[in-house]
Amino acid sequence: MAALNIEGYVIVSADGMLANAAHVMPDELKFEGDKQFFTAALDRADLIVHGRHSFEDQPNSPRRRRIVLTRTIASIAPDPSNPKSTLWNPAGASFQAACERAGVDHGILAIIGGPDVFEMFMDRYDTFWLSLAPLVRIPDGEGCFPGVPAQSPQEIMAAHGLKPGQARILDAANQVSVTPWRR
Repeated sequence: MAALNIEGYVIVSADGMLANAAHVMPDELKFEGDKQFFTAALDRADLIVHGRHSFEDQPNSPRRRRIVLTRTIASIAPDPSNPKSTLWNPAGASFQAACERAGVDHGILAIIGGPDVFEMFMDRYDTFWLSLAPLVRIPDGEGCFPGVPAQSPQEIMAAHGLKPGQARILDAANQVSVTPWRR
């Protein structure tokens, strides 16, 4: 799996939330600058990995090869709703086997959530792109990683050996930025 460059992508509120209590990304976390950054990154990716509540819902989404984590199957299966999608139960098959089924053995792998999916790759990320909307708070929301809000997303990534790079402003009016965290 050394030929895969593993990158994570998430936008979070000031309190580290990526969704509301219903597991839905609220409109308050949607910013055009972040959307453009995210879309361009996914267009470059060779494979998208996410859980059942995560999906980018963009014009190019149907063309993207993906792995969807699920417990509804025993190991690996084609997704009957999308020919470019592979269903994967981590309890029944290795990630390498899922990648082989998806037809990807090298290139950029984009992990787009949710919290349990992000955590599975925490010690494997080459880069984790953390977008932050510091003016947004989501009370009783869903943290981007298990352990949030007791710890901040930044503390969790640092504990896993990732170090922050230079932040880039994506939306000056709303102070939204993205920071690459690298191994």
